[in-house]
Amino acid sequence: MSQASRGTADKTGGEQGPRPTGGGPRFVRPVTTGSLIGWTALSAVIPGAAHLRAGKRKTGFVLLAVFGAALAGLVVFGLQLTQNAGVVVRNSTLNAIMVGAAVCALAWFALILFSFMALRPSRLPRGGQVVAGIMVGVLCIAVMAPFGFTASTVKTANDLLDAVTAPDVGSSGVTASPVRAEDPWNGRKRVNFLLLGGDAAGNRIGVRTDSMTVASVDIASGNTVLISLPRNLQYVRFPPSSPLHKQFPNGFDAEGQGLLNSVWYYADNNPQIMGGKNRGAQALRDAIGYTLGLHIDYYAIVDMFGFAALIDAVGGLKIRVERDIKWGGHYGTAGTIKAGYRQLDGEQVLWYGRSRVDSDDYSRMARQRCVIGAMAQQITPATFLANFTKIAAAARHMFRTDIPRDLLEHLVPLGLKVKAAKITSLQFVPPLIYTGDPDWKKIRTLTTQAIKDSMADTETVAADATSGATPDPTKTKDKPKAHSTPTSNKDAAKSLDDLCGF
Repeated sequence: MSQASRGTADKTGGEQGPRPTGGGPRFVRPVTTGSLIGWTALSAVIPGAAHLRAGKRKTGFVLLAVFGAALAGLVVFGLQLTQNAGVVVRNSTLNAIMVGAAVCALAWFALILFSFMALRPSRLPRGGQVVAGIMVGVLCIAVMAPFGFTASTVKTANDLLDAVTAPDVGSSGVTASPVRAEDPWNGRKRVNFLLLGGDAAGNRIGVRTDSMTVASVDIASGNTVLISLPRNLQYVRFPPSSPLHKQFPNGFDAEGQGLLNSVWYYADNNPQIMGGKNRGAQALRDAIGYTLGLHIDYYAIVDMFGFAALIDAVGGLKIRVERDIKWGGHYGTAGTIKAGYRQLDGEQVLWYGRSRVDSDDYSRMARQRCVIGAMAQQITPATFLANFTKIAAAARHMFRTDIPRDLLEHLVPLGLKVKAAKITSLQFVPPLIYTGDPDWKKIRTLTTQAIKDSMADTETVAADATSGATPDPTKTKDKPKAHSTPTSNKDAAKSLDDLCGF
């Protein structure tokens, strides 16, 4: 049969045309510049698509199979994270993500390049080759960018966690217990965190802890009691194990007043008494734990001015401002935060919690608890991840804690429990407690009762509400006779929803 007749047979009889010499792949239609770019781009989403288009079926199906397996593995990994979100902050997990992101960046670069070459760009006109080459080069950069960003972000997170959780040498004088995966809380049913706001402004020397709140968390349920202590609580006692117990047997009276917010400062400036440098955190933990009758497990301190940057990083907070809050100096000349349910930026949140213009320390403490509650409710994991780079930059310079790095993976699920649990609040301020001559036994009794009430069953709470009875923790056989506070003890602890209007 002649060449012409074979060609005619192709058109009329459906016979296949001649194969190219050399046994190479045969295209259904020659690719154009646009289609070559399109098929290469499709390969970035569906690996193997360009090879299938080029007739290299075996390679195309292998790439699809590998991609499918990788995708399935990623889904399984994601499901594991949803079941145990704390794993994501583990050092080994973060390192694995960094390495995986780097490998994926190189793999996708190679995939785009080989997909482009499989489509034989040499068949295009010279102008088409130039355009296609430029577009594919841009595509290579585009597909590598997300993986590079992921690796960079994860490295930032890893470095940040190492920086803020690594305790200063000699900062506490105690050796941290190893964290055991099977029992990270060492058999405890509750864990108590001391949350501090440190004010090291330009007109002050050293750190003054002007905001002091203990978050007592039930590990099983996440129910939490926020216990606030005023900065001007005077003459706190120290446990016998504290070096300051011998120095101040009748209560802390340094600087003439012995305010609670001076304990950290005094301990840091008297290392000869404390037995070492940088023992302010331990001294304050001892004082507050002894005052409340609680063991303080961990502390975290936030610089007040860095706190404003953190709030800005998450886009601000929605807070119900009960009345106009003036701020700046003694007369509030810098500005006014208007009453209402408002979205406040970092500076406004800072001064909402700090201002004492036309108010007092105790009103300020109540506002600070509302800020903590608003953060717990409004900063979601999605918000945190979306603003992570800004948060990391702010946190590195404003946050310190003695929480071990290995405990973070267990702290994350506990934090998620707290977010969905009941949060109540208790503050030891007049008229409940007279700060100049505190009733220490009453403080402990109220603390114990608040924790007990936070764990009450729904049925018990409903029964109390129906009967109108309010437990009075001071009506016991050990009722203190001295330091009586002329105040009702009813409703000592309140829900943050009631207190802050959430």
